[in-house]
Amino acid sequence: MSGLETEVPVLLLGGRENSLAATRNLGRHGITVRVSGASATWGLYSRYCHEALPVARGRSAREHWQELLIEKPPARLRGSIVLPCNDEAIEFMIDNRAAILANFIADDILPGIHRKLLDKKATLELARSVDVPTPSFWTVNTTEDARAVAREVTFPVMVKPIHSHKFFREFKRKLFIIESSREQLIEKAALSLERGHDIMIVEMIPGPDALLSSYYTYLNRNDQHLFHFTKRILRRFPLNRGGACYHETKWLPETAELGQRFFTGVGFRGMGNIEFKRDRRDGRLKVIEVNSRFTAAHELVVRSGLPIDLMIYSHLSGQTVAPNTTYADGRRMWYPLRDFLAFRELNQRGELSLADWLASIARPGQVLPTYSLRDPWPFVVETMSLFNRLRRRVAG
Repeated sequence: MSGLETEVPVLLLGGRENSLAATRNLGRHGITVRVSGASATWGLYSRYCHEALPVARGRSAREHWQELLIEKPPARLRGSIVLPCNDEAIEFMIDNRAAILANFIADDILPGIHRKLLDKKATLELARSVDVPTPSFWTVNTTEDARAVAREVTFPVMVKPIHSHKFFREFKRKLFIIESSREQLIEKAALSLERGHDIMIVEMIPGPDALLSSYYTYLNRNDQHLFHFTKRILRRFPLNRGGACYHETKWLPETAELGQRFFTGVGFRGMGNIEFKRDRRDGRLKVIEVNSRFTAAHELVVRSGLPIDLMIYSHLSGQTVAPNTTYADGRRMWYPLRDFLAFRELNQRGELSLADWLASIARPGQVLPTYSLRDPWPFVVETMSLFNRLRRRVAG
């Protein structure tokens, strides 16, 4: 971006791949980037991170950020643009918006809408209110509710938390998938409720992960879109439930139209990403989830030629930003190990041959989420973390 003024520093809160990608891209352009988060916040380890502000072991991120941004904000941090990169950081910034704005610059959010988007059930209700299709879902407040729902659902279904980041902290997973057992559905719902989690039961849209697509935008205070971007998923691991391990940039007009309908319809402001899955039973795209932050695919977005982080930075620092929708179709982001495991699972099901998998990945210019010769340490940290997790799994 020509003529970019870089005097205003940035503070990124939390995140994994997204915090690293934003740190690298902003830092490469001469912006002072600081990162704060737990040890798995990969941006902490980048050479482009001007200052790492890690959360101490045994302390919560909220406690750390409360001191850093509200109780004792250091002079060097004041005036920074603060960008949340995970749901915990979004919740913290919603809860403390007035206090944060006293010393920092924050995103153009509307706290009421963003709080609803942290609530998975409220998100689906918002989508329905603006005529955006959703999967079927059922409210579950008691075990008896779960029993009643179990008698009427068509499997497979998900026991899905209303607040996924809280659920993940306890169960180390985003949800429970129930393939066919009514007893297991009742059991997992009861377990979630006993542990104090609000939940709902949601139908799983059948079909492969390649039916998933996403739309990204930023709506400013004047209801203007700074950019439009769409991509699709090629594979996930584990299949039909895990994180994406192979993405591809592709302009998808229907995904973009439905995404715009959602964000403008609900009166959204700020950075938004919405994911859909096409339901082959009726041909419609249906909402899977909504995020109001950079996503794990942020490196792919930037490397495709659409510097959305720089555009948001320019806007929040008072610079003129020309709306942009230009980026390269066909760029792919690849997680080699996880995609190999996805291939094995698909191959065992007779859905992907070795030749077809090799052909799909034999493309120049693959984007890797952490690997960089110019900034190698985050990849080393990620690899060591993965090795330690595998070692603990084998030992235990």
